Amino acid sequence: MRYTLPVIVILALAPSAVRCQSLTEITYLSSADNTKQPAMFYAPKTQTPVPLVVALHTWSGDYKQKHHQAISDWCIKKGWAFVHPNFRGPNRRPQATGSEWVVKDIVSAVEYAKKAARIDASAIYLVGTSGGGYTALVMAGHHPELWAGVSAWVPISDLKAWYAQQKGKYRNDIVKSCGGAPGANATVDEQYRMRSPLTYLAKAKGLRLHINAGIHDGHKGSVPISHSLLAFNEVSEEKDRLSKEEIQFFVDKAAVPSHLKRPIADSSYVKKKPLFRRTSGNATITIFEGGHELVTSAAIAWIEAVHESKR
Repeated sequence: MRYTLPVIVILALAPSAVRCQSLTEITYLSSADNTKQPAMFYAPKTQTPVPLVVALHTWSGDYKQKHHQAISDWCIKKGWAFVHPNFRGPNRRPQATGSEWVVKDIVSAVEYAKKAARIDASAIYLVGTSGGGYTALVMAGHHPELWAGVSAWVPISDLKAWYAQQKGKYRNDIVKSCGGAPGANATVDEQYRMRSPLTYLAKAKGLRLHINAGIHDGHKGSVPISHSLLAFNEVSEEKDRLSKEEIQFFVDKAAVPSHLKRPIADSSYVKKKPLFRRTSGNATITIFEGGHELVTSAAIAWIEAVHESKR
């Protein structure tokens, strides 16, 4: 698959219907508990079905966050629909953090978009960064049938492992979400298991999945790249999986093992040059020169490439 660098037009968007002429603040009914949940939404006026991009806020964010604004700008320019749901807000309580409420909130946001606009059900794309990348993997595992493609950036894939790797705020958030520290009791341990993407990701094998991590994340960021590498292993063929030793080298050295180095030509990452890439079936892992971040141009280029390949 060739990745091409799109032109991105940055617009001045505000997070509410009052201040924004394009994105609209809406509420929709969630099947999780029949409550009204908020989201930012855009639908072009068209009689032709259009793709939908679902963007997921970061770990501590909510539906008004602007982290994926360049992607919403791009959707508006391109004439695609866009939705940015709240899915219970920051990940610091049981109703959030990969819960059944979260899963049903996001599915219900898609259903709202389908009713409010003419959506091409075969062209629904999901993108998230950090905590949003984590939730994107959760959704890939729970509902692989829903997505034409999922682009997950610097995601968490195992909450128990991440708890051990954290101090302070994020560790406290995990405890508030799961009811205690790992090992507290069987009920708490089950919460960690049920909320972790690795529990479900094998069900996403065959889904077009785009996993990305900055080589320095975990050193100059909050999520070690082992989370991305292990997620890739869950959806890849056995022959394509990375070994425990290879993953540990990536994490410890913030470098690519010498026997895995290959030249990669991909201008969509701009200055965040890809250092390692492997594809297995429809899943791709890219480790780039960077930290805990989204490379917007690369996410957009991948979505465009997947969409063009479907035509």
